[in-house]
Order: sequence, then structure tokens, then C-alpha cells
Amino acid sequence: MDKPALFLTNDDGVEAKGLEVLIKELHSKGHPLVVLAPAREQSCSGMRLTLNHQLKLEEREDIAKSIRELDGPPLRIFSLDGTPCDCAIVAIDGGLRAWAPEIKPTMCVSGINQGPNLSVDVLHSGTVSAAREASLYGMPSIALSLATYEHSNFEESLPAMVSLIEACVAKLPRTPFNLGRPEGCSIVPEGTNMSQLIMSAFANGDMILNINSPRTWNGTIQTVSLGSRWYRNAIDIRDIEQFDVGFKVGAAKIVEEDISETDCNAINSDSVAVTPLSSWPINHPLGLSAEIMQAASQAAPSGLPKWLL
Repeated sequence: MDKPALFLTNDDGVEAKGLEVLIKELHSKGHPLVVLAPAREQSCSGMRLTLNHQLKLEEREDIAKSIRELDGPPLRIFSLDGTPCDCAIVAIDGGLRAWAPEIKPTMCVSGINQGPNLSVDVLHSGTVSAAREASLYGMPSIALSLATYEHSNFEESLPAMVSLIEACVAKLPRTPFNLGRPEGCSIVPEGTNMSQLIMSAFANGDMILNINSPRTWNGTIQTVSLGSRWYRNAIDIRDIEQFDVGFKVGAAKIVEEDISETDCNAINSDSVAVTPLSSWPINHPLGLSAEIMQAASQAAPSGLPKWLL
């Protein structure tokens, strides 16, 4: 069966294990893939862009050759000496058409990231930012993360992630109709019911999905809202007395509030957490209302988003 093509990127770098595992699985399932990822790790880069600097592009046929299956679908892998958002922009705004015209992606998949992207993390994450940047260009997008640093067993919850990818592309047009936002803000979500409105918002690129898998997966999926996560003691107070040696930012303690039906609680209960995020601020002309986002976070009995079934 002819499978939809996908554009893959990440923030851990083109040689990251999470990306390799995802490429192998999707390629083996018959999806044509084009990858444009940072040449080096770009974690926590947010939506940073590289300005006034020539970005080096390289085709990584060495990686593709080690993965490509005989008689498999097209697979092209490129690296860019830039940030995750640089990769999304360069790919969508002309790069893919020029370098891999035989592959026309239906959706962007960013990941699989090593480490959690929960709660406030989505504001800093390069993984989530790459998916958001792609969506700003009108490409439906999702972000994938393994919410632990204790191991790199991406394969354990891979079936859940792939099932979510395939559930998304099954409902999307093969070619994103809003790619490049040709009509600006005049294309808005449409539908006769809430599920259609939400699906339209996702297809337009006005909403993305942020997906986290737990350290140990119990086989369940939960569609939830963002939780509340606080990073405490970002620096050692002793550093202040020796400021001439510099500072290293990193929380000594993470506090999560116990709030039901949130991504933090879902991960802590060993479920895969699926969280819809508006691509735009709420006061932007394309920002999604609280009512739509609340409905988008409602789960079917399977745990998948209701609107995706």
C-alpha cells in the first residue's frame, strides 16, 4: 500500500539514536521519508533562528545507506548547521522541493527526543519548536519525546508513537493544502461540529500534538492538557560568591503539581501522554480558543484524541 511521505527533524542532531530508531521503523512500514536535522545537538534551543550566517547543508547518504531497505520507499537524509527551527524553515520554504522533489511530505514529525517535554518544557524545547515552526508554515506537525534520561530504549513505546503518526496521516490530505500560508490568516478552521473544527485546525497547522512516552510504558495512552512543572534552584547559591567562574543553569529540583488529566500525571502513571498545543498565541488572529483546546484534549476510550478517530 502506498504510504504518505513524512518530513522528519529533531533537536538532538542528525546522528541521534531516537531519530535513527524512528527512521528505521517508519521506513520499514513503507513511508517515504525526507530528513533535515541539525548537524549537532541543539537541545533547549526553543525557537531560536540563525541570522546573518551561512548554514552548511550536507546530504548524509552514509546514514541513509545504513538504514535503507532493499526495494524500500524513498529515503533522503540531510543535516544543516543550524537550529531545529532553521531546519524546519529551510526544508519547507523551498529546500525539500529543490533537494528531494520526489518526496512530498504530508506531515512533519519532530523527534524522538531524549528527555521530557512536559508542561513548561514546551516553551524551551527545540523538538517542540521545530514542530511548531513547521506548523506556522502550514504543515501538520507532531513532536515526540521519551520522557526520561535513565535509558534510551526508544523501541519500547515506539508502537504507540507510530500508531499516533499513522492515525494522523490517515485523516490528512496527502499534500498540506495550507503549505506556505498562501492566503495568510483567511484560512481558518472549518466544520459542522467540534471534532471537524479541531481536525481542520490540525490540518491547517494551527494546532500541533506534543507526545511524551514514559520511562516504563504500561501500554496505555492518555490525551491530556499541559500540567504544572516547576524548576527550583537553577543555580547553586554558592556560585554567586564566585561569579567570576561562571554559572551553569540546571534545576537541582523539579516540582510537579498533582493535577489530574495532565501530561505530568499521565507520564507518572506510565502512560503515553498526548497533548494538543495551539501553534499561535491565543490573541493572534489564528490563535485557538480555550473551548477548542479543551475539546481537543478530550480522550476516546482508547486514550487517543476523540477528534482523531
